[in-house]
Amino acid sequence: MAEQSIAGPAGRVRASDGDRSARARIVILLLSVALALSIFLSLTSGASDASAVRVIRDWLTGGVPADTALAARHRLIVYDIRMPRVLLGVLIGAALAVSGAVMQGLFRNPLADPGLIGVSSGSSLGAVAIIVLGTTWLAPVTLALGTLGLPLAAFLGGLAVTLLLYAIATRHGRTSVATMLLAGLAIAALAMALTGILVFVADDRQLRDLTFWQLGSLGGATWPKIGTVGPVILLALATMPFLSRGLDALALGEATAGHLGIPVQRLKYTAIVGVSAAVGASVAVSGGIGFIGPHLLRLAIGPENRYLLPASALLGASLLLLADAVARTIVAPAELPIGIVTAVAGAPFFLWILLRKRGVIDL
Repeated sequence: MAEQSIAGPAGRVRASDGDRSARARIVILLLSVALALSIFLSLTSGASDASAVRVIRDWLTGGVPADTALAARHRLIVYDIRMPRVLLGVLIGAALAVSGAVMQGLFRNPLADPGLIGVSSGSSLGAVAIIVLGTTWLAPVTLALGTLGLPLAAFLGGLAVTLLLYAIATRHGRTSVATMLLAGLAIAALAMALTGILVFVADDRQLRDLTFWQLGSLGGATWPKIGTVGPVILLALATMPFLSRGLDALALGEATAGHLGIPVQRLKYTAIVGVSAAVGASVAVSGGIGFIGPHLLRLAIGPENRYLLPASALLGASLLLLADAVARTIVAPAELPIGIVTAVAGAPFFLWILLRKRGVIDL
């Protein structure tokens, strides 16, 4: 009788919610396994034949390898080259995907993305300004901040673009989706134009570095870089799950969210700063990497952010590691910029989502 009493429409909604929650938990478990496999693949793939399995086995067992010189070379490749790269890939992939999920919740648009609406372009502009002008006009800043100058400049660039975009797209407490997307494209174009000016005045060494940096790569991963940007990304990622309830309420409208007791303005500012910090720090060390977002997960597990955010972190990290493995092996011993790999794989999928939502999203 209890089961029959919930057989009406309301009961079907509750049953459907339960099924979606169970599916979300299963997806998160599968994504955790996928991330573990991606980490293993990244540690074992590359132009070198260094055996990560052998190195890890020797480290765990404390055994003495027969060829000490060969083992030392393998440890150097695995510990000092591949492991920092894998860890940085996990951090950046999670940061970009979770930032995309938060932006989608903030603007109430499943197509919103830090790269699409100009946040990544603003971060790139800040980082390029430090690289090109760090020895001239911005020399006092780089001397004062040291290694923190690059990630801080990227963070401030992304924050400035996000605040400007939000100010343009919001009127009387309501955010216009069409204005947000169009303004984002315009701001991204302006940031790219200013970046082009800086590239034009760069010297040959800076120009070569900037060309490959803008295409995106994890090739420069080192333990000191992780020590610089890692805490920023981890702090941003640790903050964003606390926004889940507010983002869910915000989907009903800002007025409704306020009536439900959500501090809407504080939620907005926290989300903006968190996304700017995560994207800015990521862009500072990896360059431009796009199309790492939670679009597929929304179709699979729904928009509930308490599941969407951790699932996005796992999926983003796995996707970026797989893209990096492809970039390292497809033209070995050379290395393809990872931004090219993610764009080739992600752009057609993004277009498919856009066409699928045509008629539902008012652009």
